[in-house]
Formats: sequence, C-alpha cells, structure tokens
Amino acid sequence: MVEEELDQPGLRMVFLGREEQALGPVLRVSVQSVCQKLLEVQCGWNQKGVGMNEPLVDCEGYPRADVDLYQVRTARHNIICLQNDHKAVMKQVEEALHQLHARDKEKQARDMAEAHKEAMSHRLGQSENHRPPQAFAKVNSISPGSPASIAGLQVDDEIVEFGSVNTQNFQSLNNISSVVQHSDGKPLNVTVLRRGEKHQLRLVPTRWAGKGLLGCNIIPLQR
Repeated sequence: MVEEELDQPGLRMVFLGREEQALGPVLRVSVQSVCQKLLEVQCGWNQKGVGMNEPLVDCEGYPRADVDLYQVRTARHNIICLQNDHKAVMKQVEEALHQLHARDKEKQARDMAEAHKEAMSHRLGQSENHRPPQAFAKVNSISPGSPASIAGLQVDDEIVEFGSVNTQNFQSLNNISSVVQHSDGKPLNVTVLRRGEKHQLRLVPTRWAGKGLLGCNIIPLQR
C-alpha cells in the first residue's frame, strides 16, 4: 500500500532545539513542505489494493478496470518526485547537522584551550607569588651598639629592600650610601632574608660612637 511506502524509515524526521534552529528557516520549510505534500498524496489515494508496485494490467494483459489508471500513474509519479525531493532535502539536513556538530567540536576545543591557558596562567601567578624575593646585598659584619645592631640586623642577613633601593633598581653600593646620607636621623624600612624567612626592620641611620651612620658592613651579592 502507498501508506506503507510513505511510512518507511527516513521519510519522517524530528528535530529538537538547537538542531532544528541550525537547519535555518528555508531548510525547515523545505522539509515541512515535502512531508506535507507526501501526506496530501497519501490522503488523496483512494485506490484499494494498489500501491507503488502492483501491476496495472490484469492476468490477460489488459488495463485493469477496477482502478483509475490515470490517478494511479499520476500519484505514483508524484510520489517518486517527492521521494527524490525528500532525499535531496535530507542530504542538506545531514550536511547542516554535520556542520553544527563540527562547530560544536571546534568551540569545545577552543573552550578547553582557553581553560587550560587560564589554569596555567593561574598556576604561574601562584608560583610567582610563592617565589622568595631576590636579595641584592648581604650584611657581613655588625658593630655592637651600632644603629644596625639596634635595628636588629644580623650577620649574613640578605637585603631585599633598603629604603627605596630594591633588586630592580640596585646597581652598586653607592645606591645604599646615597639613601643613608639622605636619611640621617630618619627611619628606613629594611627587608631582609634570614634563613629563608623574610623580616621587616626599621633602621635609623644616625651618628654614634663608632664609624659611619650604620655601624655595619654591606657587600653586594653576585647573582
């Protein structure tokens, strides 16, 4: 029967959500139009016992008198044309869905790459934050009762910051000497590394019984 022919797998298709939107309005209309026309042919078919393949002649080779031959031939022709149209439209649908899934894979790959990049950047930032500061000079002697001793400096302290001098702008010990000369009687913030731990000290360069304003000897570190 023609009804059985029209109901074969592949002639009806259901699209949901994203996939339906991906087909585009023109392609969706084409699918709906072909299916509607097939349905109309099916509903208009009123020849009992005659489908797409039954013979239209009797056992003696004469045209059958129990069916409208013109209607049958016309219906068969229309169905064949509509089936061909349906195949062409379904091919376009398949290509559109392949493109949709390909775009999904590309987007997923980009999202994963961005997430990986962000994670690596976050780890790098954490590594930078946990990296110990770099020292540029070292205390190799301190006189008892000196301003350096009073401030809490110790031998082998590695200097990370000395007032405005730090690892980035340190060039020579003249930088420290200049800061000391301009800070006579004024407190300086000094950051040192002592056995791997960072310590903040307040050092006040001032004249005392010994030599200089600090009472300690500082040497540059070779990196």
